[in-house]
Amino acid sequence: MRTAVYAGSFDPPTNGHLWMIERGLELFDILIVAIGENPSKHYTFSVEERLHLLRASTQACERLIIVHFDNRYLVDYAKLMEADYILRGIRSTSDYEYERVMRHINSDMAPEINTVFLMPPRDISELSSNMVKGLTGPRGWQDSVRRYVPPAVLEALAARLTVI
Repeated sequence: MRTAVYAGSFDPPTNGHLWMIERGLELFDILIVAIGENPSKHYTFSVEERLHLLRASTQACERLIIVHFDNRYLVDYAKLMEADYILRGIRSTSDYEYERVMRHINSDMAPEINTVFLMPPRDISELSSNMVKGLTGPRGWQDSVRRYVPPAVLEALAARLTVI
């Protein structure tokens, strides 16, 4: 069984994340989507909300596991979950440089775990959670953001803006 971990903050999940999940399910027998937390980041949605948004945005599948992991290196979490692979997306040269370094560090820590890189198609290659959050707010923002996020995320962003 080929098991991979695809980790990120998913704040919020985007269509780019969903593309990665779909490709991951094509490549691996089990895909663990793991929400990590970076103490230096300020999140729009709680871990529980991000878990809910990911689950609401993906098809239920016994080969897809959506979880939270905390205070652990990703490679150590992959070992704990008995995963052989870490799945990462590369959208730009800056992503490549960062991911290349992390791949080597992870390999130093756990040479048995391989990193697999995927490059999304052009129409979502610039898409990020931060870009989506930056587009919200001005009049008509829903029309702009709708193409970048699943419906559950659009609803959650709209609800969040009415509260603020």
